[in-house]
Amino acid sequence: MMKLIEGGVTAAQGFKASGVHCGIRRNTSKNDLSLIVSSVPCAAAAVYTANLVKGAPLTVTKKHIADGRAQAVICNSGNANTCNADGIEIAEGMAALVSEKLTIPADDVVVASTGVIGQPLSLLPIRGGMDELVEKLSENGSHEAALGIMTTDTVAKEVAVEFECGGKTCRIGGIAKGSGMIHPNMATMLVFITSDVAIAPDLLQKALSSDIQNTFNMISIDGDTSTNDMVTLLCNGMAGNTEITAEGEDFATFMTALNTVTVALCRMIAGDGEGATKLIECRVSGAKTSEIAKTVAKSVICSSLLKAAMFGADANWGRVLCAIGYSGAAVDVDRIDVSFKSDKGEIAVCKNGAGIAFSEEIAKEILLEKEIEIMVALNDGDCGSTAWGCDLTYDYVKINGDYRT
Repeated sequence: MMKLIEGGVTAAQGFKASGVHCGIRRNTSKNDLSLIVSSVPCAAAAVYTANLVKGAPLTVTKKHIADGRAQAVICNSGNANTCNADGIEIAEGMAALVSEKLTIPADDVVVASTGVIGQPLSLLPIRGGMDELVEKLSENGSHEAALGIMTTDTVAKEVAVEFECGGKTCRIGGIAKGSGMIHPNMATMLVFITSDVAIAPDLLQKALSSDIQNTFNMISIDGDTSTNDMVTLLCNGMAGNTEITAEGEDFATFMTALNTVTVALCRMIAGDGEGATKLIECRVSGAKTSEIAKTVAKSVICSSLLKAAMFGADANWGRVLCAIGYSGAAVDVDRIDVSFKSDKGEIAVCKNGAGIAFSEEIAKEILLEKEIEIMVALNDGDCGSTAWGCDLTYDYVKINGDYRT
């Protein structure tokens, strides 16, 4: 049984977290440095952005967890540490500061940064904030850590679940940041997930790499894939279950728990897109293959015209068909059905690729809700997929017009 619980990234046994303002960001009321620590070494896995321009922290993290092990995560916001000549040195320096304060190997530290690209990052404020950061480590520190990784996010993103695995009570939870510069093809945000499940590193990587194909790779806010973003997963084994070393019932249970956390974080990220007022979920059914379903769902939620229509609560279903048509997916356009759905109800707007009579008033009422589902039936097979996005508003341009200043 899967049960949602409080605690976020510190819900699992043995994990503590904290967040402080150290001086990287100008706004002293906002945390800009976060730390997550396990009391024992963990199996570790990660996935990284597909952008060829990658932040120095990703290079360092990839090297540090090459052995499938880690014990801590340090992350700053306000500066991406990307395209800096001394970026690797700074990222390694952040790991060294954690090592110095916690007496764990620097090579067991995951390093992450988010914020403005191309701005020099000094270790001085980070070094100055380390004592407070370590002092504040707490089993209740998830929220402060979540605040410390935010950039243009308007809300902290945390979730955790409890479940049974191998006869033991286990937990998995996480925090995320992501509001803009988000587009399919891993990683497109920062996500830190922790669990007390005992699992072999190779299977942990397999679980994460598999899961993101249907979760984080199915989000788009603005069509821009970030340079810095990644998802990391640490499991310390403190739940006491027999280590998962092969696929089977326990591995499937862990995958379900992981997916429950990642889907929840996906919805939070998409719903908090820069300037967004609505979460858009596109559900595709009846596809010939899973790949076709994914391609269609992604294309719909990436359409700027469709996103603008959702902002205006305009049931312009032609934009859905248009996005499917240029997606490159092999579909029979004469079989496609489309409907819009929210807490106010569902209304069919297209049947067999053509418009049908519907009430514009009822459609508008449905589309004025905060969460909108676009239901696309391809009627050509048994496969499906879901993608998440948001509406496109005036505020998106305002936010990104003066992002640096």
